[in-house]
Amino acid sequence: MKIEVGESLFYSWLRHVKSCQIVQTNWKPSKQWELLHEEEIEGLFETISTHFRDNYGYEVFKQNHSVSQLVAQCECDVIGMSPDEHGNHYYAVEVAFHEAGLNYGRSKEDAVAKVISKFGRIAMCLLGYMNTRAAEIIFASPKVNPAVETLLVPAIEDLNLMFESMDFGYRFRLIANDDFEEVVLRPILLVSDGVADTAELFMRSYQLFGMFANARPKPIARPRIARAGSPAPDIEPGAYGEIKVGQLANVVLRRMLEEGAATAEEVELMQDAGYSKKTFDLNFPLLVRADAECDHARYYVKPLTIAGTQYRLCSQWFEVPA
Repeated sequence: MKIEVGESLFYSWLRHVKSCQIVQTNWKPSKQWELLHEEEIEGLFETISTHFRDNYGYEVFKQNHSVSQLVAQCECDVIGMSPDEHGNHYYAVEVAFHEAGLNYGRSKEDAVAKVISKFGRIAMCLLGYMNTRAAEIIFASPKVNPAVETLLVPAIEDLNLMFESMDFGYRFRLIANDDFEEVVLRPILLVSDGVADTAELFMRSYQLFGMFANARPKPIARPRIARAGSPAPDIEPGAYGEIKVGQLANVVLRRMLEEGAATAEEVELMQDAGYSKKTFDLNFPLLVRADAECDHARYYVKPLTIAGTQYRLCSQWFEVPA
């Protein structure tokens, strides 16, 4: 079985950073599936083809004239689904690992057209086979040469505007170069502790390296623990910005507290409901002693140890809509 390190990386990234309960690599449609919204997909095909031909000179779908065949033969490196109280959130990732830089076709224009083609094809597949009009569709590459990136970024922005004007919720996103490290590698290494699934080859390889090299994830500037009366600090986009707030608390805040980032007075305040509401916008105390009476459903099962005392950490963290 062929195993790609890029696919393994994003398999773990979707599971542990984007909280996808269902993730599949090398996703392909089945011939037994019914294709939905065929007329709308035909319209998307024509709109994308015409727009990028007339405005950029790109033949995005080249000689593909059969839309149903184009969609039926679609492949996606990694697809994930994350359900929450608002419904199902879909992610689709195409990853290209070209050591000398992204290399599609004979020119930088060919490379851009290929990426736009992948975006459009995946969007049509999600609409036709998963009946969803919203998803985060990502093209990721650790190295994209500046000449290609200069053309690719405005083309992706244009594609986003096009789909937005048609009332779709697809978000097309490029993760490349420094962003690849910042929003993919650093978050996944940050949450790598405790992952023991042998199917996650990237994660296990990193852990193996750490065993012999005594390596730890690249240091990341940590947010301070807020003092009483001061607002909780904003988390800048990047490594922390990619991680959902519950994971941020359960992984990063837990580690900070166990490593002594909070004073004894702060730990005492974190056991107060009023302080926790004002500082962290929680409806329960941030910390309770492990042997104390509490609503266990509101706290993570795994205890943490601060200065020799075991506590449980509140799990009731919720994303604030943008």
